[in-house]
Amino acid sequence: MRMSGPALLTFCLLSSQAVADPSRPPGEQAGLVGRLSQELNSQPSATAVLETWCGARHMADPPKVTARLAVRADQAPPDTVRRDLAAKPGERVRYRRVELVCGGRVLSKADNWYLPDRLTPEMNRLLDETDTPFGKAVKPLDFRRRTLASDLAPEPHAVLRNRAVLSTPDGAPFSEVVETYTDEVLAEGPRP
Repeated sequence: MRMSGPALLTFCLLSSQAVADPSRPPGEQAGLVGRLSQELNSQPSATAVLETWCGARHMADPPKVTARLAVRADQAPPDTVRRDLAAKPGERVRYRRVELVCGGRVLSKADNWYLPDRLTPEMNRLLDETDTPFGKAVKPLDFRRRTLASDLAPEPHAVLRNRAVLSTPDGAPFSEVVETYTDEVLAEGPRP
């Protein structure tokens, strides 16, 4: 189900999936999901948005987001990803799946396809060898974000899913990401 803006908020109000905290009214939670969605769509780096969000909700001090690597591999991306990235025939596409964590809370799960030949060797090293989130690793590119879709996530314990392409300032795409925001993103305070 694809929705945005007011339709997404209305659906969140009525959806039991958006209820992460039974003590908080669904309308309040829907407002949080809407605010998070607006912030994600207004900034190029989801990681930077999540760090600010984590700090404002007192999840950790300092509010640092790290990437817990689940999968990194060379695997054939969907044809739509190759097209969105304007990948040349035979151009290598890497895949990296991470959980973005702050204060012990998994805030999002991100599937990322990227073109390593369009990144610097240091960026590739950070992505291969550290827990650095993608947005932090590629920050020197001064990248832009173009949201392709923003949907209420259909699976349990998820509140929002975004699909976006990251590009350099001259418009050259280098990454496509699908971010699934968990209901933990709505929590307040440190993880018990």
